[in-house]
Amino acid sequence: MNTSALENMKTRRSCRAFSDRMPERELVEAVCEAGTYAPTGHGKQSPIILAISDRTLRDRLSDMNARIWNSLKAARGEKPNEGFDPFYGAPVVLAVLADRTVPTYHHDGCAVLCQLANAANAAGLDSCWIHRAKEEFDSDEGRAILRELGVDGDYEGIGHIVLGYRAKELPAAAPRKADYIRYLG
Repeated sequence: MNTSALENMKTRRSCRAFSDRMPERELVEAVCEAGTYAPTGHGKQSPIILAISDRTLRDRLSDMNARIWNSLKAARGEKPNEGFDPFYGAPVVLAVLADRTVPTYHHDGCAVLCQLANAANAAGLDSCWIHRAKEEFDSDEGRAILRELGVDGDYEGIGHIVLGYRAKELPAAAPRKADYIRYLG
């Protein structure tokens, strides 16, 4: 049994306060490569990973994501978070998109996101899964970004993994609920 791999999965936490220290490129590459080994339906490998360390593009995506978040909050009658960075200051964003023409595309993309988060922990990096990529890349602005980046095809944004080094200690894991696992046989 590979107990270190199991321990890595159990010690991964979502980081919501990053330092501005840029992760070493070889670590980002190692995390991304690990993401490419996530299981996908029929081995179709429908996802793609956009590894974004360019500050201008990172900030543009963060602004888009914040506008979407604030519009969702407003629709619920909640006060918007002006100036909020939904990427928590992380210097690297791994945007995962998947080819909508593949029936398992959404599940495939989610598997990649999980793999990236666990790989980040194994590489000594901190991460957090960020939602609203679908709304970002389905917008006119998001489709324009994909065209600028040379991404062709019918891709849907599945999510982001933001990467970096934590700015403060991470909380301990919450206790697991009593009925999380049900053994049947």
